Amino acid sequence: MQTRLADFIRDTPEGLRAESILRACVHCGFCTATCPTYQLLGDELDGPRGRIYLIKQVLEGEMPDRPLQTHLDRCLVCRACETTCPSGVDYHLLLDIGRETVARRLPRPWPQRVLRRGLAWLFGDARRLAPVMRLARAVRPLLPRRLRAKIPPRPAPLPPHPVTARRRMLLLQGCVQPVLAPQIDQALQRILARLDIELLTAPGAGCCGALPQHLDQPARAREMARRNIDAWWPLIEAGAEALLISASGCHAQVRDYPLILAEDPDYRERAQVIAGRARDPLQILAEAEPARLPVRADSRRVAVHTPCSLQHGLRLNGALEALLQRLGFELARVGEGHLCCGSAGTYSLTQPAIAGRLRRRKLTALTQDEPDLIVTANIGCLTHLQDPDGPPVMHWLNLLERSLA
Repeated sequence: MQTRLADFIRDTPEGLRAESILRACVHCGFCTATCPTYQLLGDELDGPRGRIYLIKQVLEGEMPDRPLQTHLDRCLVCRACETTCPSGVDYHLLLDIGRETVARRLPRPWPQRVLRRGLAWLFGDARRLAPVMRLARAVRPLLPRRLRAKIPPRPAPLPPHPVTARRRMLLLQGCVQPVLAPQIDQALQRILARLDIELLTAPGAGCCGALPQHLDQPARAREMARRNIDAWWPLIEAGAEALLISASGCHAQVRDYPLILAEDPDYRERAQVIAGRARDPLQILAEAEPARLPVRADSRRVAVHTPCSLQHGLRLNGALEALLQRLGFELARVGEGHLCCGSAGTYSLTQPAIAGRLRRRKLTALTQDEPDLIVTANIGCLTHLQDPDGPPVMHWLNLLERSLA
């Protein structure tokens, strides 16, 4: 794709990156076949190829308008288009540049600004979210049934499993997951203890930065990345061999730290190291001998929802199914596994109509073979897919921990 970027961005780091991505696109349109919003809305401008053209126009100097901003906002950043693209277009990086440029040149109406800043402020810090969730749980019995399903009851804590540490790994605790579902990382600790792996936490670390990154606050996302690197670095230097991330959406963001901090000479090298040490628990457990993870026989049939961040961001599609089958679980058939469930971070709050349609479509695909339960690997998908009339939804780590003999 030929480009003539405007003076305001041509020679900047963002402009050089955008030009490289734009030139990789060959207009083939394969991406539209796997784009959730194009599938629902049927509008070329609500698909990756159309959005690339819109971003190109803005970067070439055309003044954005509200309809253009809406088309960009409707993107879930599921990255299914990247998996489909034969040219290797890094669409999500271009979208970040496009959204940030549009937000600078066309400030949002104040209700949108308040909503987006409020979401990043609340959900980006567990210390702020925790008291809100305590209040929500207190009034949960009084809420309508479907809304009640979105507020998980406080889980009973899992006791730590004794560990003889031969290996040590870091854990990204994050922001939302420790408040909504602390049992996920508690299960991970108990599972890894069987493999003589100790999990370490860094008190100064927090949100990975994905929330502000996708809510027009890239500077805040960079601040969070720097804070996390500062908190993790002493433990990396002390010998922690990996950074484990049990929320695949957070893992995809950490993988992008080298790009987010590419222009920061004080952090870019350490960002490369951190991104290189990031691991999904699937990658660690896939190396374990099955005898060390003995699973009790269980008649329940499991439907696997592979989050977009796991299959398109981390390119680990099929890894969860392979691990569960190797350990003896019976898997149900699932349709349209490549399509997003509609959660997409805060997307279900900023674009509830589209998110609701995608959720209904995903639940139909997940329950077509009448499974007994659904498992996933991302906290956003887990809460979004809860349905009081359907099978329970849990993180695969909790299923595995409960099933270990």
